[in-house]
Amino acid sequence: MQGAQETSAPQARAPSVSVIIPAYKCTRYIGETLESVFRQTYQDFEVIVINDGSPDTEALEAVLRPYFDRIVYLRQENRGPAAARNFGIRRARGEYIAFIDSDDCWLPEYLRSQMGMFDGASAPDMVSADTELFGDSPVVGKSFWELYPPRGPATLLNLLTRDCAIVTSCTVARRSVLLRAGLFDEDIRGGEDLDLWLRAVHSGARLVLQRNVLGRRRLHSEALTVNELRIQADAVRVLDKLERTLQLTPDVLGALQRRRAHTQASLDLEQGKRFLEDGEIDHAEGSLLRAAAYFGTLKLRLVLFGLRVAPRLVALGARVQRRWDLKREVAKASELDGR
Repeated sequence: MQGAQETSAPQARAPSVSVIIPAYKCTRYIGETLESVFRQTYQDFEVIVINDGSPDTEALEAVLRPYFDRIVYLRQENRGPAAARNFGIRRARGEYIAFIDSDDCWLPEYLRSQMGMFDGASAPDMVSADTELFGDSPVVGKSFWELYPPRGPATLLNLLTRDCAIVTSCTVARRSVLLRAGLFDEDIRGGEDLDLWLRAVHSGARLVLQRNVLGRRRLHSEALTVNELRIQADAVRVLDKLERTLQLTPDVLGALQRRRAHTQASLDLEQGKRFLEDGEIDHAEGSLLRAAAYFGTLKLRLVLFGLRVAPRLVALGARVQRRWDLKREVAKASELDGR
């Protein structure tokens, strides 16, 4: 059950923008996030922080206490980021919703630049900007679209084919558009943002891209490998749901099915690797057979052959490779910390 509003920053009139920040195990970073929001050159906004049942609530509220007169602070039982964002959107007073995660940051001109995109007769419904990557990763210093450059406008087809990918923490949308699309699906705890963007665009919302780097997205190297399986599994669930619930044109439906097939095969491959590392040979072989049916690579065929003739040796090799990969990740993170 959603909790009562804890604090409310007094304002005489409704702001133009409501900034939505879901908070869960973020005590270490959320102060930096809030400072980046309050340093905006555009100041017609309210800030709504939603504590999503964080186990470190006492420490979180200690960090938030100096901001209580400038934020709306809400609490709910842990229900995931989709439910937390929806709670914030429903309480929001602004015409526009600006999302930012509790470990990301904005550059000072972020809101002014984003809101400027909504001026004019042909103003869009949603705007997304580029963001610099920072934290613990070999790709720090690059921008998101430098790594994943958009190949065309943000159409439903391009979003599905990954020719256009956006970052939630650098996206502003009309509140009315989000409500019309049905808000975030609270049954999804990963990929809920992609699900909403696809439904919004499918319902007629116009999403435009602003190529300027206006945010900073924090990467956590220790979570990358753990999250890979979850991210792929969540993506498959989202794509399955959209095929069931949306009326799609043949070209868009085909793109969705191709993406799902690739994502499922990637998931099978990652699961096969984990099963090998854990010595679960039968499960590993089943997953890798499915992956090989899609990818058809020589390396996968050789691994499957090895599982039939020397399964324990192949499993040992997988564990050694995994330890080597982890050492390389730690070394890269240490190198970044020393810069």
